Amino acid sequence: MKITVVLSLLLMPAAVLAQAPAASASKSSVDAAAMNKSVDPCVDFYQYACGNWIAAHPLPADRARFGRFVELQDRNEKAELDILQAAAAVKPGRGELDQKIGDYYASCMDTATIDKKGIEPLKPELDRIYAMETRADVVAEIARLHRLGAGVIFGFSSRPDEKNSNRTIAGLSQGGLALPDRDYYLKDDAKSVEIRQRYVKHIGNMFVLAGDPAAAAAAKAQAVLDFETIIAKASMDRVTMRDPAKTYHIMTKQELAALAPAFPWDAYFTATGAPAFESLDVSQPDFIQQVMEQLPPQGMDAGKAYFAFHLLRAAATRLAAPFENENFDFYQRYLAGVQQPRPREIRCAAATDAALGDLLGQKYIEAAFGADAKAQITQLVEGLEKSMGKDIQDLPWMTDATKQAALVKLKAITNNVGYPKKWRDYSKVTVARDDFLGDSVRAAQAMYDHRLGKIGQPTDKSEWMMTTPTVNAFYQPTSNSINFPAGILQTPFFDPKRDLAVNYGGIGVVIGHEMTHGFDDQGRKYDGDGNLRDWWTAQDGAEFEKRAACVANEYSGFTWMDNVTLNGKLTLGENTADNGGMRIAYMALEDALNGKGATIEGLTPEQRLFVGFAQVWCENMSPQEARNRAMTDPHAPGRFRTNGTVQNMPEFQKAFSCKATQPMVSANACRVW
Repeated sequence: MKITVVLSLLLMPAAVLAQAPAASASKSSVDAAAMNKSVDPCVDFYQYACGNWIAAHPLPADRARFGRFVELQDRNEKAELDILQAAAAVKPGRGELDQKIGDYYASCMDTATIDKKGIEPLKPELDRIYAMETRADVVAEIARLHRLGAGVIFGFSSRPDEKNSNRTIAGLSQGGLALPDRDYYLKDDAKSVEIRQRYVKHIGNMFVLAGDPAAAAAAKAQAVLDFETIIAKASMDRVTMRDPAKTYHIMTKQELAALAPAFPWDAYFTATGAPAFESLDVSQPDFIQQVMEQLPPQGMDAGKAYFAFHLLRAAATRLAAPFENENFDFYQRYLAGVQQPRPREIRCAAATDAALGDLLGQKYIEAAFGADAKAQITQLVEGLEKSMGKDIQDLPWMTDATKQAALVKLKAITNNVGYPKKWRDYSKVTVARDDFLGDSVRAAQAMYDHRLGKIGQPTDKSEWMMTTPTVNAFYQPTSNSINFPAGILQTPFFDPKRDLAVNYGGIGVVIGHEMTHGFDDQGRKYDGDGNLRDWWTAQDGAEFEKRAACVANEYSGFTWMDNVTLNGKLTLGENTADNGGMRIAYMALEDALNGKGATIEGLTPEQRLFVGFAQVWCENMSPQEARNRAMTDPHAPGRFRTNGTVQNMPEFQKAFSCKATQPMVSANACRVW
């Protein structure tokens, strides 16, 4: 398989690695067609590396954002689609796994049945909401909606205890909003006002589709906005939520009852089906206290409208075409700038992945990722860890005591590659070929039960947050683990046709990025066992904060399209990881080359490393999506992930012979790791 070849190239013994660039000198290295070499790399490196790709790839009509990640996602979706279409064919001997994923996909594709049913599959749930009369009814409905996948009012689930990560506890958190962020309800600029007006119109349209007269639908829509505005005012902002110390509050159930006495918590917990417990983590106590004081009294129409809309929204993509289209028109066309839906078969593949991810993932692994590749990438991770260890040891600003603690944490990182150690059990999920909404509800309930069932149990630190075909990677602080799904271990991160340096610029930086997350402004607050604990000396903690503030201020100075300014505090963790990951990958490449790298197509290995890094982030994005992401996304856009990183690196300036006065040389270069 291709991926095996690529990984074999990356993971040759060091002596062979040093020879690899020379051996491939006649082969393509970077994506030369993507580059705009008329741009000075020291003036705008992102345009130099990606300019022609950006010009040649205008935003597709069915995308809010299109980049190299999405190119890989498209390939993975086609692989999933092949699996699902084969599994959906009813034939003798079809196994249970194929039956479940195949029939789920088939139920999604059966638009004739979905459209014929209309709103009818949801009517019993809506009728139950509109029949509420007592507070007990309201409490039972919140629990029921949570089990159905509608996140009304607040969230309740399980989570590792952040100060004792080996145990899993119950947790409450803020929730209940249908716009992307609290600021959409609170900001008073013209665009925010316009969005709220369009939102109310959308809510009204959904109620009309569900059978309400226009006037009643409009009144309900305004009631929903008013109710959600109360929730938004009580909600903690995203930057504050990044500090784990501000979202960790262990309380007994008695203390929770004293905090919000108007809500019968024991009745709610019983209704969810959660196992018995005595204490829980309340992430935002002020939110719980304030919102519970505002819950509608018995029979209040605003509460009924709020619950009904959230149910309609949660089910919209599983209902008849008018509901799906209305949902798309507001959330995708208006808010994100997408002109048309993705093909139905692709949406159904994504829905199957979301509902039955570990079943589909097993089939995907068979087609796209072998055990040998898993072993090889694990070795590469170990090589990057060696470079990070050296980086920590050589830091001029950190004392020996904290360095030793950091090295202990680094050594304790668990590396999970390709797919989880244990596949999730879906035996309790019943899938019917003609019941798409029912299938999705049963899958959601099974997932909810799975999560609640962990309360009071030892934490399974091997469990994954992503499905296997996902084009992403993640660091989990409470398990101190870095995780690389098979979906990302392909081109443009690996390519057997290109040389070592570009591959280090791709997957090497990704690996270094995830390692650095263990030591960013959030990750550094957890120890090697995944516990929230301060293992820093006061002096080193202050030195870290000073360097992190440099990064936050730097990225807050970047202005995007339509004068959208980045929030450097929101993106601080990702920006720190980008800068650290690039430096670690550079060190690992230099160690592998041992001074023997060859020039290919006029570029040195170091130049190819940086170009390979930048070309992962080539992208186009709609103005609407840019605005959304500036408010909600902890990642900077590709342009600033690239330029913001290289302008902090003397290694880049040396590689491209940049002058001190040029834009890609920061006058106040920031460095944490």
